[in-house]
Amino acid sequence: MTVFNNNFRGSRLYIVVPCYNEEAALPETSRRLRDKMHDLIEQGKVSEDSRIMLVNDGSSDRSWELICKLHEADPLFCGVCLSRNRGHQNALLAGLMTAKDRADFTISMDADLQDDVDAVDRMIEEYYAGCEIVYGVRSAREKDSFFKRFTAEGFYKLVSRLGGEIVYNHADYRLMSKTALEALSQYGEVNLFLRGIVPMLGYKTSTVEYERGERIAGESKYPLKKMLSLATDGITSLSSKPIRFFLWSGAASIFTDLVLLIVFIVQACTGTAFDGWKTVLLVVLLMGGLTLTGIGVVGEYVGKIYLETKQRPKYFIENIVE
Repeated sequence: MTVFNNNFRGSRLYIVVPCYNEEAALPETSRRLRDKMHDLIEQGKVSEDSRIMLVNDGSSDRSWELICKLHEADPLFCGVCLSRNRGHQNALLAGLMTAKDRADFTISMDADLQDDVDAVDRMIEEYYAGCEIVYGVRSAREKDSFFKRFTAEGFYKLVSRLGGEIVYNHADYRLMSKTALEALSQYGEVNLFLRGIVPMLGYKTSTVEYERGERIAGESKYPLKKMLSLATDGITSLSSKPIRFFLWSGAASIFTDLVLLIVFIVQACTGTAFDGWKTVLLVVLLMGGLTLTGIGVVGEYVGKIYLETKQRPKYFIENIVE
């Protein structure tokens, strides 16, 4: 049984939902979130001042228009409109930072509601028990295709092996207290990978397992290209070990060349015939591949350093309705 800290009773919750071209999903998403929030308020788990904050990430459809209509019909909804599309991570950060000064704690989730809304209750219980951060973690991946399951699980394992802190099978469905949000606001990097940054904050954390559902409407905003880009950003933002890997690969290649040189000298002295061109071809291809890949990896880091030194704003907020 969870022990509640009554000092937290009546805390103000903001549910932050990034939206990019979610015109098809918003009607059902807003209905479910409205029902959930009213239920939480009636049970006394959250304050009547709690809100559902929908963040428009420069959508090209009617998403912002629908958000404004939702606000006009029900003050439970509020909205943030970015000046242009800045990507899921920046849109989420914009919502969290806007909610930071208005809420006691926030819960972030995607607009497609694949994240189980009912898990919110258990997250709030953990918050009342004293946790500053609560991660929503998928209990299983049976509904994913073999390719998606294999690549996703491989990514989490790879990041962990490279020294990055990441919660296995967790995306961006999480609860964060005001204290955690204040700490997050001090991170100034342009290359955002929130699921890797948040675990660095420390504080008392917990996890809540849930079963991920199907998208309620519309199409996925994370095709393979964006997934690969997010994975690359995650790895290069959290660890410098890929560069070190090519340093050791270069050392191993030099050692291999020395061994081959000794073998060639011994064969030449003993009069043993050998096809030198084959060995030379293999070595050239190996070294060429390692060199090009190493340059590419170093280029990724140099590119990120270039963007960080510019210190460009992550987003601009065009409008807020509340």
